[in-house]
Amino acid sequence: MSFLRLKIGLYAAVVMAVFVLASYKLYRGTGAPAPEKEEVLIKAMLQGLSQAHYQPEQIDDNFSKRVFDLYLKRIDYSKKFLLQSDVAQLRKYQTDIDDEVKRGSHEFLELSTQLMDQRTKEAQALYRELLSKPLDFTTEETFQTDFDKAQFPADKAAQRDEWRRYVKYHTMTRLAEIQDEQAKRDPKKATEPAMTAVQMEAEARKRVLKYFDEQFSDLMQNDANDRLALWANTIANTYDPHTEYFAPKDKESFDIAMTGRFEGIGATLQEKDGQIKVADIIPGSASYRQGQLKTGDIIQRVAQGAAEPVTIEGMRLDKAISFIRGAKGTEVRLTVKKPDGSTQVIPIVRDVVIVEETYAQSAVINEGGKKIGYLRLPTFYANFNDEKGGRSSAEDVKKELEKLKAENVQGIVFDLRTNGGGSLTDAVEMAGLFIDSGPVVQVRSGQGSAQVLNDRDPRVQYDGPLVLMVNKYSASASEILAAAIQDYKRGVIMGSTSTYGKGTVQRIFNLDDALPAEFNAIKPFGSLKLTTQKFYRINGGSTQFKGVVPDIVLPDAYSYLDQGEKDSDYPLKWDEINPARYRAWQQAPQIDKLKAASTARVAASPSFKLVTDIVERMRKRKDDTSVSLKLATYRAEQEQAKAESKKYDDLQKAAPALSIAPLAADLRTVQGDSVQTNRRSRMSKNLVKDINLREAVAVVKDQIDAPQVTKR
Repeated sequence: MSFLRLKIGLYAAVVMAVFVLASYKLYRGTGAPAPEKEEVLIKAMLQGLSQAHYQPEQIDDNFSKRVFDLYLKRIDYSKKFLLQSDVAQLRKYQTDIDDEVKRGSHEFLELSTQLMDQRTKEAQALYRELLSKPLDFTTEETFQTDFDKAQFPADKAAQRDEWRRYVKYHTMTRLAEIQDEQAKRDPKKATEPAMTAVQMEAEARKRVLKYFDEQFSDLMQNDANDRLALWANTIANTYDPHTEYFAPKDKESFDIAMTGRFEGIGATLQEKDGQIKVADIIPGSASYRQGQLKTGDIIQRVAQGAAEPVTIEGMRLDKAISFIRGAKGTEVRLTVKKPDGSTQVIPIVRDVVIVEETYAQSAVINEGGKKIGYLRLPTFYANFNDEKGGRSSAEDVKKELEKLKAENVQGIVFDLRTNGGGSLTDAVEMAGLFIDSGPVVQVRSGQGSAQVLNDRDPRVQYDGPLVLMVNKYSASASEILAAAIQDYKRGVIMGSTSTYGKGTVQRIFNLDDALPAEFNAIKPFGSLKLTTQKFYRINGGSTQFKGVVPDIVLPDAYSYLDQGEKDSDYPLKWDEINPARYRAWQQAPQIDKLKAASTARVAASPSFKLVTDIVERMRKRKDDTSVSLKLATYRAEQEQAKAESKKYDDLQKAAPALSIAPLAADLRTVQGDSVQTNRRSRMSKNLVKDINLREAVAVVKDQIDAPQVTKR
C-alpha cells in the first residue's frame, strides 16, 4: 500500500471515529424515550455532516430555506400537483425546518406528504377523464416542456388546463410514433389491416393512459421509508451535489454501478426531477459498444425486445433500473429523448460488462509521414484492496507508453475525454510519468492546511510532444492530471470550453456502524456519502466549479448543455490557496503559435463549421422550450431535427479517415484472442472519423515540426 493510500485510510478512520462519538453524544444518557427512526437518522446524519463535511453548514434559517426549496422542487418538479395555495401553506415552514430537525419533529414533512397524497388522487381522476375522449391536434396552442419556467397553478381550473396540455403533449408524441410505425409496415407481411386516423389517435390515448397509470401506481406505492430516504437525501444534497444519503437498497445499486459487474446495458443512471437520465456510459459495456446511448440522454420508455414499451418517466429509479437490467443476450429497446429534443429508439443487447474496456489502450496513427501515438484512458482505476491480479491505471499507462516508445512514435495524444476520474493516487503517479519530480496536486480538508502530493520519482517515462484531450465530462482525477500538465507547461490541453469542475473527494460511511447497538431494532439506516476534502492545482487555484480551461478550445456538439458542477444544485465554489513551489517544463510548447495554427485549421474545416452551426441551432432549440400541440407543426419540427442530425452524420462519414493501427506488441499478444482483437478493432472504428482527434494529431505534428524552445 502506498504512503498516500495509508494516509487517506487513516483520515477515513478518524472521521468514522468522530461520527460514532457524535452519535453516542446525541443519544446516550438523555433519559428520553426511544426516538423514532426518522429522528435518529436525521440527527445522526446532521451531526456527522457538521463534524466531517468539508464545509459544514449552520443549521439555521438559511439552511432551512435551502432544504425547503430543494424538497419542493423534488416532490413536484412538474408543478402539476400542488396549487399556489398549497405552496403558501408549506411556505409557513420555510424557516422552521432547522428547528424541527433540532427538536426531532417533522411537521413540514407530514403536511407536504398529506397535500401530495391528496393532489395525486385528484390528478389521477383528472388525467383519466381527459383521456376518455378524443383529443384535437389541429388547434394552435403550446405546452411548456421546461418546468423551471412553469408556475404552480393558481386554482383548480388552471390546474385542469395544465393537465389537459400535459396529457395532450404526451398523446401527440405517441401518435407521431404510431404514424411512423404504420408508415414503415410492410403490407405483405402485416397480419392486421392498417390503422385508420381515428384508431391511431385512440391507440395513442390508450398508451398514454397506461403510462400514467403505471406512473401513479409507483407514486402511490411510496411508503414511509421512501419518503424518509427522499427527505434525508434532500438535506444531504444542500451541502453539495456529491453529498448524498443512500437508503440500504440504493447503496446496493450504487455498489453495482461502481463495480460495473452486472448483466445489463452498462449505463449509470440517475433520477433528476422525475426523469431517468444517463449519467455515464460504462466503457466496454453493451451501451458503449452499441454507441447510440449517450450521457445526458433521458430514457422515457423501456421495451423487452419487441414487447410493448413501459414508460419510466416519473418512476422510482430502483424500479426503472429493474426494467432496464436483464440477462445477458436479451434485447432491451430504449426510447430516449436527446438533449436537442428529438426522440430515438435504441436497441441494446444486454451483456456482462467487459472490464478490459476500462483499461488503458493505445494505438499508432500514421498521418502526413509522422508516427503519432494514441493513448486512451476511460477511468482512473486502481487495485484499492491490493487483490491479487488487480490493476493500476498508472502502471498500465506506463506500460502503454513503453510500447509506444518501442514503436518510435514522434508525439502522443492522451485521450481523457469522458473520463469521470477515480484513483487520486494513480493521477499523481501518472503525472509523474511526464515530468521529473515535483508537486502534482494539493489536497485540503475543511479546517486543515493543504497537503501537497508529490511525484517523488525523478525519472521521466515520456518527454516528447504531448496533447491531452478533455471534454465537459472529464472530471475529478482527469482534471488533476490535466491541471498538472498545464501548470508545468508539459503539454497542450485541448477540448471543450472547460472540464466538468468536480474538485472534491467523498467518503462513504455506513450509518449502521456509526450508530450504537441500542438502535439495532430500527436498523438498517443506510449510508452517507459526504465531501471531506477539496483539490487544488499546484498554481493554487481549485479545480472545483470552474474545472480546467483548455489551451486550445474546439467546437463541441455538447457545449450548449448546462451540464457541469456549476450547473448543479448548491455546488461548492471556486477558491484558491497558496501555490506550491514547482518549475515549469524546460521544453515548453509554444502555446500561442499552436493555438493560432489550430484556429486557422478549424475555421477552414467544413466539419467544424457544421458543428458550430449545429451547436447554435441546438442552443436556440434548447432555449425555445415551448412545443406546439398542433400535430402537423410538431412533426415538421421533428423531421427538421432528424434532417440536421443526418446532415452532420453524412459529413462525418465523408471526412477523410485517420490511419490507425494496433501496436506490434499487442498484435503478438492477442493472436487467437477474438475478444482482445475485437476490442482493438472497436477502438479504431470509433476514432477514424473523429474530427477532434484529427485536430489533436495536427497539433502534435506542429510541435514535432516546431523548433525546440528551452526556457530556463
